Amino acid sequence: MTAFWAEPDFDAHELVQLVHDRASGLTAIIAIHSTHCGPAAGGTRFWHYADPAAAMRDCLRLARGMSYKNAMAGLPLGGGKAVILADPERTKTQAMLAAFGDAIAALGGRYVTAEDVGMSEADMVAIAARTVHVSGLPVKGAGEAGGDPGPFTAQGIYLGIKAAVRHQLGKDSLAGVHVALQGTGSVGGGVARLLARDGARLTLADIDAGRAAALAAELGAAHVPSEAIMTTPCDVFSPNALGAILDEARIAALDCAIVAGGANNQLARPEHGALLAQRGILYAPDYVINAGGIISVGIEYLARREGRRADLAEVTRLIGQIPARLETIWQESAARGEPADVVADRMAQKLIGRG
Repeated sequence: MTAFWAEPDFDAHELVQLVHDRASGLTAIIAIHSTHCGPAAGGTRFWHYADPAAAMRDCLRLARGMSYKNAMAGLPLGGGKAVILADPERTKTQAMLAAFGDAIAALGGRYVTAEDVGMSEADMVAIAARTVHVSGLPVKGAGEAGGDPGPFTAQGIYLGIKAAVRHQLGKDSLAGVHVALQGTGSVGGGVARLLARDGARLTLADIDAGRAAALAAELGAAHVPSEAIMTTPCDVFSPNALGAILDEARIAALDCAIVAGGANNQLARPEHGALLAQRGILYAPDYVINAGGIISVGIEYLARREGRRADLAEVTRLIGQIPARLETIWQESAARGEPADVVADRMAQKLIGRG
């Protein structure tokens, strides 16, 4: 693994920590990008990387994205991320989770974790046995925020897609709007159900073809092989799986008017936002549209730290601000002739004191 400070995605991160616990077999990376707005908050990803250097790049990019996401969502939180490097069989043990919780505790509150790809609510409970700096824990009562952030992420993406359709296509209804969704897990599946409720026409794909087929049958949607979804003619392409999917070749092959989905770091490199703009494709910056999950776990953590009840109504209110934030970005993008991601990044950088 190359030195992290030599990585092009190293962006003056405040801390990059490698964690190895020989007894449990835990190997992890914790990256804190910024604590300008508050403790660095961001989920933990449990994933197998064939190349360990890819894990470092992923963690650095995700941590920076969390700084931007939390700031743009108006949360008093900084940005961080963690990656637990899984073996090819994705073996996860309670001992590994305990060791990871100890590593978070040792940071003294600088980093707050939550659920991300490969992690579950039960895993958060296990980590919480070793540190208080964790969120996404089971909800205790009606009207209380907490638990799996996936449905909250899906709600924000759904609202963002509605805003994009209104802005780009001039339609106030999703009825008949064709959305091609990449990924049908917790987030993508939630988005699909919300869109289907509004009468959207859906085409689904997932690396787990059976999961996509089952959801398609449930919703009366079409499904295609995972490698075909990005070239499917549609109104909206909604990426809701892993990131770095929008590179030069794939952007050239897109047949859509809008890209709006929940995957983090959708642009393979910063310059690829300009390619979308050049093709006239409206882009919803990922860390703006997918902020619903961190809004949920962020409000949960802040409320618990302050000894108050985490109010679900507050979470709903903040998620409801996502469409207006996207509209502001798109309007400035058009006025300045700049890609939407450049506009969003500039806004976020100012908020975290780096503008």
